[in-house]
Amino acid sequence: MLVGARLTAFEEGGATLEFDIRGDLLQQHGTVHGGVLGYAADNSLSFAAGSVAGPAVTTAGFSIDFLRPARGELLRARARVVRAGRTRVVCRCDLSTVDADGAETLCAVAQGSIAVLEPLKA
Repeated sequence: MLVGARLTAFEEGGATLEFDIRGDLLQQHGTVHGGVLGYAADNSLSFAAGSVAGPAVTTAGFSIDFLRPARGELLRARARVVRAGRTRVVCRCDLSTVDADGAETLCAVAQGSIAVLEPLKA
């Protein structure tokens, strides 16, 4: 992946995605670009939904609220299933940065609706 994302936790009902914060992921003010935060949210939401619905899922929509500038060494996107239905899975994601001392700071929250697709015909 272009941002160097790593799936660091995957269990029923949740998933965590992490990547190192690099200079090429920052915007003009020196903080992680909002599009990069959106990428992390979207992917972790989809992984969390897939943990209960299987791999045939796709994002139907998500919203993200930026709480503070994302600065640090590592970005962590931790997603959990809120409700799993037959055709939709609703998930929440907390996006945090981790500094050099290991302190975690919440920088954004996201919520998404993930569509469960029909199995592909062979």
